[in-house]
Amino acid sequence: MENQKEIKVTTKEWSNPTPAGLVALSVACFCFFAMLNGLVEPSATRLVGCWLLGGFVVQVVVGLLDLKGGNYAGGNTFLFFSAFFMLVGGLEMFVKAGGGVDTRIDGFAWLALTVVLLLWTPAFLKTFSLLSLIVLTLDVALPFITLIDLQVLPKSFSPVPAYALLLAGLIAIYLSAALVVNTTFGKKIYPVIEPKSK
Repeated sequence: MENQKEIKVTTKEWSNPTPAGLVALSVACFCFFAMLNGLVEPSATRLVGCWLLGGFVVQVVVGLLDLKGGNYAGGNTFLFFSAFFMLVGGLEMFVKAGGGVDTRIDGFAWLALTVVLLLWTPAFLKTFSLLSLIVLTLDVALPFITLIDLQVLPKSFSPVPAYALLLAGLIAIYLSAALVVNTTFGKKIYPVIEPKSK
């Protein structure tokens, strides 16, 4: 009988996909900032839809991998953001561009998503971090978007969610960079808020 060498198979776990999801979120936040503040013409709507559809691809992958890795709050949040914030949002940009639709229905959908995010927020505050700040700024933006879409508030309130989204996008960019660079170098290059359990 031949000598059999033991073959050791090492399984490499997947890396943290959160930075990619944060980049997709920041792109959406910046696009919405520009649209809500009237910095781009309404004709940009279809292009924003394309960017959101790209974000959907990223965030659905991130959500699934986060869930596989045991990130319950983050994985579920990326998953529902991928579906509603990105996929539905992107597809709606094409539908709305044709006109003739009652967009108040968006307010009812955003109402559900706003309530979900507000109720899930404590999960992101258990260990305070930059991600907590992103969620808190979205907690400011989404109620205003909801009330504007429901036509409870006039569009003149649009700068409030616009600047909250810009802040969320900026924090998301910084956090994604910190995660990638700090992990690559194995040390803190970009300072971040260290999560502390409460």
